[in-house]
Amino acid sequence: MRSTGEAVTTLTEQLDHSDELRRRARARTPGGVHSNIRLDGPNVFVKRAKGPRLYSVDDVDYVDYLLGQGPAFFGHAPDFLTSAVHEASCDGLVFGGQGELEVRAAELVCSTLGWAEMVRFGLSGTEVVQAALRLARAVTGRTQVVRFEGHYHGWLDNVLIAERDGVWEAPSAGQLSSHLDDFTVLPWNDAELLADVLDRDGETIAAVIMEPVMINSGVIEPAPGYLERVRRMCSRHGIVLIFDEVISGFRLGSGGAARRYGVTPDLALYGKALGGGYPVSALAGRADLLSRVGTGEVNHSGTFNACIPGVAAVVATLEHLRDDPPYTSIIDHGQRLMAGIRDIGEALGEPLRVEGLPMSFHVSFGDTEVTDYRSLRRLDLDRYASLASVLIDHGIWVARRGVWFVSEAHGPAELDDALTRFKTAFKDWLGR
Repeated sequence: MRSTGEAVTTLTEQLDHSDELRRRARARTPGGVHSNIRLDGPNVFVKRAKGPRLYSVDDVDYVDYLLGQGPAFFGHAPDFLTSAVHEASCDGLVFGGQGELEVRAAELVCSTLGWAEMVRFGLSGTEVVQAALRLARAVTGRTQVVRFEGHYHGWLDNVLIAERDGVWEAPSAGQLSSHLDDFTVLPWNDAELLADVLDRDGETIAAVIMEPVMINSGVIEPAPGYLERVRRMCSRHGIVLIFDEVISGFRLGSGGAARRYGVTPDLALYGKALGGGYPVSALAGRADLLSRVGTGEVNHSGTFNACIPGVAAVVATLEHLRDDPPYTSIIDHGQRLMAGIRDIGEALGEPLRVEGLPMSFHVSFGDTEVTDYRSLRRLDLDRYASLASVLIDHGIWVARRGVWFVSEAHGPAELDDALTRFKTAFKDWLGR
């Protein structure tokens, strides 16, 4: 407890331990991080995480709306999940063979989704994207793939793209640009343009892959009727429709985007919320397609696929969604948080654009109607990124790209803390 006359220590001045850890990390780890998405992140080292909060090594608490980039759908280290994984792991971690738990996990994925007939487990979203693309090419005998601007499908050479001066290209040094030659990149939500491309080149196109909700960039929903029309076009041309639900799957609802929007893909990819924080992913879909993997004709391998911690997490997650669904509380919290952020912006004379879904929404500056990546780029995203850095300094853990994730663990105390800290941070950022 500080006395009235004691100087207030700023957060920046508290980060002594983090500074030391960052120095040590940079000596042994490129950039001091193990994922490049964290290169421009805050100079904060987390000591522990529980529920909706992070606690740094410098004894600062953060209300967490990043949730590890989305996986901590139930909050951090929920007891039901950690207990289930620990209990299962006491009997072994990886067998080099099959176990009953992976069968239960596969059955639960298919029954929870309601449309998928078979599933293969992996470790990362990037990995199962590759499995889906390989499978689509195998079953169609075609090579070309249509994808969309602003949709993220992993960091490997054949899927990592970025926009520079209106051109979509390979952004990384050492990346083989030729690996992108089989991809056509189109604006999302433009059904007429997609129809033109499929009518012209449909006989060469193996797959259309998309985030059914563009959560990675702007949290943009599909336009009314768009997914239905894409489904019809893919069926007409014999093209495999792939939903990349690594971020959206089970966050939107227990049936994912297919149930929310009433459109069934041929294959879909899941991760993040599927394991509640444990590394696990899934390729799910039609049996007539996935059976080609089971014959050995199409290779999909991995030492840690269906490892015990991963499938135990899947079972615990999906049983929890079935027995105690969290969606009502998540939606309520998200709606209140979105409204509160809008109100703060209006009150301070600096309106914020807060759009998306209560489970995951996007905050930025600007009043442009956003339907795709191009319109998203007309917002002042850099200005919001600057504000986000100040939000982190004031104890709200968020992504600088504007996406906010809400978990089951967020409650009234976090809502009050978040809005109070948001208002103070916004004022400081404005210099008031």
